Amino acid sequence: MASQKNSQIIRWAVIIASFIIVTLILWNTYSFFQKFKHEERAKMEILATAQKDLATNLDLNASINLPLKILENNKSVPMILSNDNDEIISWQNLDSIKAQDHSYLVKQLAIMKRENDPVIIQFDKDQKNYIYYRDSDLLTKLKYYPIALILILFLFASVIYLFFKSNKVAEQNKLWTGMAKETAHQIGTPLSSLLGWIEILRLENTDENTIKEIENDVHRLTIIAERFSKIGSTPTLTKLNIVEATFNSFNYLKLRSSKQVEFNFEASEQEILANINLQLFSWVIENLTKNAIDAMEGKGVITLKISESIKNVTIFISDTGKGIPKNIQKKIFSPGFTTKKRGWGLGLSLAKRIIEDYHNGKISVLKSEINKGSIFVITLKK
Repeated sequence: MASQKNSQIIRWAVIIASFIIVTLILWNTYSFFQKFKHEERAKMEILATAQKDLATNLDLNASINLPLKILENNKSVPMILSNDNDEIISWQNLDSIKAQDHSYLVKQLAIMKRENDPVIIQFDKDQKNYIYYRDSDLLTKLKYYPIALILILFLFASVIYLFFKSNKVAEQNKLWTGMAKETAHQIGTPLSSLLGWIEILRLENTDENTIKEIENDVHRLTIIAERFSKIGSTPTLTKLNIVEATFNSFNYLKLRSSKQVEFNFEASEQEILANINLQLFSWVIENLTKNAIDAMEGKGVITLKISESIKNVTIFISDTGKGIPKNIQKKIFSPGFTTKKRGWGLGLSLAKRIIEDYHNGKISVLKSEINKGSIFVITLKK
């Protein structure tokens, strides 16, 4: 308990520290962005002053080297010089080929008007020029840097989350596998004793029908022990008649269920061969059938239908029970999830693992309506 509490404290400390670091990086980036933006604005104001000096300097002997040098030094900020009527006088740092098309310059002018306020060059009361500009490529890249950083951190966090989650799932699977094998081992001891007691009953001339029923139950317990022992290991698949295997499992529960439950079995009389592990496959059929009986609360109709295509065999198990809400239909196959007051929520998760991991098939809820029933579907390769 203490280790779990310490683990939670460390987890929250890492989350808070990560949040603080990301916040500081974003704030620092924003501050640098604003500072760089102000510097570009100042550069445009200096350039406007140089442009004004160059245009108003009427003294032919005066030096124009400094204004020209200032204008030439702008090699990063795209700009357009225009008059009061938005007529373009000159431009800098735009695509020289595209700039030959006047419509391109007009579009760039519109972009610049949206991005930044113009720098005004006041010549006299009636004459003004305007320097429009947009952010330099470096500033534009800097603008998207925080987004890229957040995405990288998100991907990094996702990788860490998936790593820990996979480890947790692996630990859970190892736990359930160990429990299953231990259960099979524990069942094996009393089974051996029961076989011995059966022989003693025969020697004492006990009614043979009674002994036969006891043997049937012992055989059933043996099958259950074999099922548990196969969990966690790769089972052997054998080419068997899927119709016969499904019918035997379905019929087993039919004979032991309430007469108020109607069982319907629809399948071809011909063999349909598929590679299955009989013990595990029958476990899935019995599990789905039991769930259907529980959903109908012991009264209703269960229909099992088998159909085939060129490559696949499909098994439909439908009931007239209470149905499954849409918001939990994807959760019912998760380990530990259950809507029953009693149960560990392992039946459907084991069924999914047996069909998809061991038999390379598919199992899902085909359809479910509240108070009308559900249809589960299993697809296996022939």
